[in-house]
Amino acid sequence: MDNHFIGVDVGTSSARAGVFDEKGRLLGVAKKDITLWRAKGGIVEQASDNIWDAICYCTKQAIKEAAIDPATVRGLGFDATCSLVVLDHKGAPLAVGPSNDPNRNIMVWMDHRAIEQANRINASGQDVLRYVGGKISPEMETPKLLWLKENKPETFAAARYFFDLADFLSWRATGSEVRSICTLTCKWTYLAHEKRWDMNYFKAIGLEELAKNDFARIGSEVTEIASPLGNGLSEAAAPELGLVAGTPVGASLIDAHCGGIGTFACTGPKGETLAPETQMALVLGTSACALTLAKEAQFVDGVWGPYYGAMVPGYWLLEGGQSAYGAALDHLVTLHPAFGAMKEKAAEAGLALPVYLEKRATEKAGTLEAVANMARNLHIVPEFLGNRAPHADPQATGVINGLTLDSSEDSLINLYVAGLCGLCYGTRQIIEAEKAKGLPLETLVVSGGAAQSPLLRRILADASGMQVALPETVEPVLLGGAIIGAVAAGFYTDLQTAAGNMSAIKDICTPNKGEVARLHDKKFLAFVTLQDANRKIRKVMNGQ
Repeated sequence: MDNHFIGVDVGTSSARAGVFDEKGRLLGVAKKDITLWRAKGGIVEQASDNIWDAICYCTKQAIKEAAIDPATVRGLGFDATCSLVVLDHKGAPLAVGPSNDPNRNIMVWMDHRAIEQANRINASGQDVLRYVGGKISPEMETPKLLWLKENKPETFAAARYFFDLADFLSWRATGSEVRSICTLTCKWTYLAHEKRWDMNYFKAIGLEELAKNDFARIGSEVTEIASPLGNGLSEAAAPELGLVAGTPVGASLIDAHCGGIGTFACTGPKGETLAPETQMALVLGTSACALTLAKEAQFVDGVWGPYYGAMVPGYWLLEGGQSAYGAALDHLVTLHPAFGAMKEKAAEAGLALPVYLEKRATEKAGTLEAVANMARNLHIVPEFLGNRAPHADPQATGVINGLTLDSSEDSLINLYVAGLCGLCYGTRQIIEAEKAKGLPLETLVVSGGAAQSPLLRRILADASGMQVALPETVEPVLLGGAIIGAVAAGFYTDLQTAAGNMSAIKDICTPNKGEVARLHDKKFLAFVTLQDANRKIRKVMNGQ
């Protein structure tokens, strides 16, 4: 009998589902946009009902595209952005913002309204902060919960459930309130290596109510990744998803971490083994997440973690990241006068604008290696949404140096290339911070839409000095969810065995030396100089 597994992914702007066979081959995939609301003050919100409806559409469509019998689906796994979902005692949504719309019950990961709360938490000097790189981010859940208590006390008081979005999906699918070790450890300050919450932390920051009833509102029971939840899909959820009741559901992950699951045990294109601790999984999307596994706890300033067992059991996880990646590039090109005309030409060519710009850049430079030289005199720090790592500076802003009055299409192409370089230098900073602590990094395993770009992989390899590996599957995050489902179903005994059988590396890009490396060294120095100037300017303007 056939065996199939489904991965379900919720990103910032869309939900997706993919059907895989037991060897990790993608058979069917579907996508549906989800609603995103923005408001002043850094507010970004979503609706849990809207997301669930999108998921149900995607699973049914993916099954239809794969042309399989739903009864052959042996297991599934969910992943999602690390967004905060708020529900009352009946599981109904509660308003989390000034709109007072109960449907808008999710504070999205990129919501930065809680910067002031994060600053106060960091000033408390609590010991748990060691496990988030020394500073908690407003993207994490306890600053958001504190904001809710102080600004929406009626919602905070009425809330029975505070879920990370991935855990909400598992709960909605199975009825199980058991939380994933991934979500709670990485975003909620759960101390997985000690299997406990820190009561003193919640008291010190003013969230002592959450400690009642053994932290029931945020998670009394915590389980390993891919552990089967409850009795599988509930009688209510199964028909909504187009699946069979009782189908095993594995404990979920944050979306980027699910991409890491889909790549960490890959074999190379020649069958070579890439040791997990020598890899950094770089998951690229609206933002970027840089995930590193370590056999021992390693503390790196500005890098979240170490988190025990938060991606792979038995390993400590370090989580760096860039708060804006695809979003930064998208924003950057819109600033240029030639953007409109270039977008029309891309549409006429039947290409997405980034693909078209890459094509034009490569044609102009002659080779992928030579493209970076087009940005020799244009330097960009694309931190439009702050610096997540290694500086933990959510108030950092973008900086551009080297602009002229040139408004030609070639100038836009150069700007795009400079933006790519800037993103790669941000990744290089994270790598260097981890290497300085002795982590033996050798390979960047890239996934996400941007990872399919040969130009990005070339610049990333040359800028970082690391080899860059591209997985065989074009959907490593969805594959990670399918791997979770396969382990939950007992088809594979553990994550490493499942990943080893279901994933592989397609291509490895090795870094250039010589003049290309020297160019990137110079541009990296310019990048760091601009970051420093930005910090100094903000201090001046703030009267410090």
